[in-house]
Amino acid sequence: MPAGFQQLGGETVTGTLALSVFTAVLGSLEFGYNIGVINAPQKIIEENYNATWVHRYGQAIPAGTLTSLWSLSVAIFSIGGMLSSFCVGFVSEWLGRRKAMLINNLLAFMGGTLMGLSKVCRSFEMLILGRLVIGAYCGLASGLTPMYVGEIAPTSLRGALGTLHQLAIVTGILLAQILGLEQLLGGEELWPILMGLTVLPTVLQMALLPFCPESPRFLYIVRCQEHHAKRGLRRLTGRQEVGDLLAEMKEEKRRMDMERKVSIAELFRSPLHRQPMVISILLQLSQQLSGINALFLVERMGRRTLHMLGLGGMCVCAVVMTIALSLLDTVPAMSYVSMLSIFGFVAFFEVGPGPIPWFIVAELFSQGPRPAAMAVAGCSNWTANFIIGMGFQYVAELCGPYVFLIFAALLLFFLVFTFFRVPETRGKTFDQISANFHHASADDAMMDMDMELNKTSTELDYFGDESIN
Repeated sequence: MPAGFQQLGGETVTGTLALSVFTAVLGSLEFGYNIGVINAPQKIIEENYNATWVHRYGQAIPAGTLTSLWSLSVAIFSIGGMLSSFCVGFVSEWLGRRKAMLINNLLAFMGGTLMGLSKVCRSFEMLILGRLVIGAYCGLASGLTPMYVGEIAPTSLRGALGTLHQLAIVTGILLAQILGLEQLLGGEELWPILMGLTVLPTVLQMALLPFCPESPRFLYIVRCQEHHAKRGLRRLTGRQEVGDLLAEMKEEKRRMDMERKVSIAELFRSPLHRQPMVISILLQLSQQLSGINALFLVERMGRRTLHMLGLGGMCVCAVVMTIALSLLDTVPAMSYVSMLSIFGFVAFFEVGPGPIPWFIVAELFSQGPRPAAMAVAGCSNWTANFIIGMGFQYVAELCGPYVFLIFAALLLFFLVFTFFRVPETRGKTFDQISANFHHASADDAMMDMDMELNKTSTELDYFGDESIN
């Protein structure tokens, strides 16, 4: 075997495949970093807002205004992501997956620069605008990264490599929390560097993307560039003979030509796409409304099994956490139980609801509807993120420790839904997964037809009896 190649899970992982996946998930790392970076230096940034207000108006900032400005600084990140996630389908088809990620980095560079210079320019507006722009970057990255990784990964490693998106997000959050310590970059003087540091993964990704191939599936099925698709497949697989992979794409292209292009509105109108679209949205909601890496477990146990395990474990942890918090005043030892529940909650999240909703959407749809489906799923994730961010504090004040029972009930609902409606996609090609929904759609159509025939037959019998009478 040539140097730089490695056997993994029965598949050859080439240097090009490893480089391409690493480069793509740098966007996920930046996504996670910008989720967590605003939290640690909150008090210091609020003091800076006050100092700016005093400089402009000669008096301290009103408490209500400060609260509103801070809430906007946090929430506008989700608004940017929500809006840009709708553009994932259009941008990925217009520019291609690789070029879209490359150009998207301009948003990250703009957002990081605005946030990094906000203190020097004495402008909290620059920080808020920077959060909006970086949110727009993350909205696109949250759709482009799993789409690109899912399309370049071999079938047997698609789940394992797909979880790297979530792993990079969690790593980014952790990195932001560590660097945000007051002893490091979270102090009064260095916090602008902490905010502007987001440009570093951007520069690295822009430097590496030219060495990564475009998605061969996109090149062959969408752009009809068979020669370029073959060259990309050879680089990614390390094989000279890629006829079997091309044959799979050819069959998917044949299906896509029959399906034609699918818009977002048609995803919900079409019986064929409605079920996988509902599954995609609810899986995204199960991630955000859970109250918050599996790698090779995904290929060994399957997506559906791990997602159910994660949801069930989180539901139990949420109930235990509620009991522990409610008894905390009378039983001090319950603090240890609540701590263990929190650790368990996070661990079960990383097993299932964390990584799986992101990449399973790309598996449920063929090439035609995939970009539009990623856009809708991403927007539903960002919308739920925004709702939780804005509303949780009020609900927590109203319900106290019992707030986690709401999440437990939601988790139980998503667990039941996953058991009955979500198919297993482990080890299946995109075509095989799509065919399952074709059969399901045909069965539903037959049932509707039978019901209509029975109804018509009953009406005819009724009128026949009436005429006899």
